[in-house]
Amino acid sequence: MSWRSQHAVKSALPMTRIAEAVRLLRAGALVAFPTETVYGLGADARNNAAVEKIFRLKGRPVDHPVIVHLPDASHLERWAKNIPDAAYQLAQTFWPGPLTIILQRQQDVPAIVSGGQQTIGLRIPNHPVALELLRAFNDGVAAPSANRFGHISPTTAAHVRDEFGDAVSMILDGGDCEVGIESTIVDLSGFAPRILRPGMISTAEIAAVLKRDVVSGNEIGRETPRVSGSLDAHYAPRSPLQLLSADEIAIQVQRAITSGQCMGVLAIDGRSPELPNIVWQSASGDPKVFAHELYSHMRKLDAQNLSLIIVQQVPKGEKWSAIADRLKRAAAGSGGAE
Repeated sequence: MSWRSQHAVKSALPMTRIAEAVRLLRAGALVAFPTETVYGLGADARNNAAVEKIFRLKGRPVDHPVIVHLPDASHLERWAKNIPDAAYQLAQTFWPGPLTIILQRQQDVPAIVSGGQQTIGLRIPNHPVALELLRAFNDGVAAPSANRFGHISPTTAAHVRDEFGDAVSMILDGGDCEVGIESTIVDLSGFAPRILRPGMISTAEIAAVLKRDVVSGNEIGRETPRVSGSLDAHYAPRSPLQLLSADEIAIQVQRAITSGQCMGVLAIDGRSPELPNIVWQSASGDPKVFAHELYSHMRKLDAQNLSLIIVQQVPKGEKWSAIADRLKRAAAGSGGAE
């Protein structure tokens, strides 16, 4: 399924449900909704008090910006200024889809959505429920992932309920998220395009559209805008998590069996061995499938109060770069680590 294939798909939710979600957003309430990447915790992006609720509920630092989701590309100029041609080229190719574009924000845009910066992250999600909600709302919805700050992102409505219970006014259930990890973030606010967060839309795909080199944020000697999911520790389980090779996993498993340690393993392996004290989760060797299932696998393991979760190091290469990024940050923040 392509990034744009859901664009014409109609939501299975009744319009009365969408209308109620719009009413709640306009009243300043929080509404969780599905996107193709992860579930978002939505608020009216022009309502300071509503966006502040997101930060309080998530425990999110106030200088950590949120992404604003738009109904269509005609809304770009309401939120951004000095928009380069490159933004329209990428929007035409990848929107709706898992790409966030960083641009200079309009002065009347609330500073809270940008973490006090002069830039703003914008995207159009590729999910029928999200699109119907945004089109009915007809304005921007601020929507970081619907989870406690720094924890594993949610890819089902049940994950959101597990995180927040009744603290969210409404959760729109759109099934499993197709992509499963957060969007690629490309910065177009300066003189050269650069990737600030890898995602399943690759650097090579973006460079091919723009017909120019695209670099990572640390390759240009200028200030980098703060963006969602860019902290060293993020996407993390509460259990300690380590990234190991297949050979290292085999050694650790044998040690755990001998010592009686309860341990979880997420491995790119078709096996599901029954081993004492080991909860084994097999992952796909296809990066798109791996990404789709990653956070669900991690949540299942984390829910079992294991002393350690081991994840097999993924292959090198751009197809796996976004997954490797999420796993590195998850390991850094796991087990309550700072």
